[in-house]
Amino acid sequence: MMKRCVPCSWLEVVDQEMCLLEASYPLVCSSGPYWDHILGYRKASLERPERILFLKYEDLKRDHASNAKRLAEFIGYPFSLDEEKVGVVDNIINMCSFENLSNLEVNKTGTRKPGAIENRLYFRKAKDGNWKNYFTNEMKEKIDKLMDEILSGTGLVLK
Repeated sequence: MMKRCVPCSWLEVVDQEMCLLEASYPLVCSSGPYWDHILGYRKASLERPERILFLKYEDLKRDHASNAKRLAEFIGYPFSLDEEKVGVVDNIINMCSFENLSNLEVNKTGTRKPGAIENRLYFRKAKDGNWKNYFTNEMKEKIDKLMDEILSGTGLVLK
């Protein structure tokens, strides 16, 4: 039975600028609910693809248009040929782009609720592999080893 994913409070912010990665690292780098959550959804998406769409960030970045069309079809609102011809898909991709979203005033200054983490902290660089800049070499090696162990035999690749 898959464990229920419970939101954790390991993400803390110092001076609204820097995550306490060193403190949170042991919580993320265990084979606990986080991994159960990812693998559970991956398995469910393979068993019930009509009900669960499993998208990876790297795949979304690699092919915006195909994934936007895939998502629209999944939620029951596929794009018509006319919509594609007049650029609706491209317009949606542009409106949802990192550049556009990170420059919205609400995402520069707002928070989800009073006292919460500032929205701007959710926007870093939108670069694949940028997470490595926030960890020590030892942490990166442990994460890579753990991911190889946990994902072995699942067919899921998160690199």
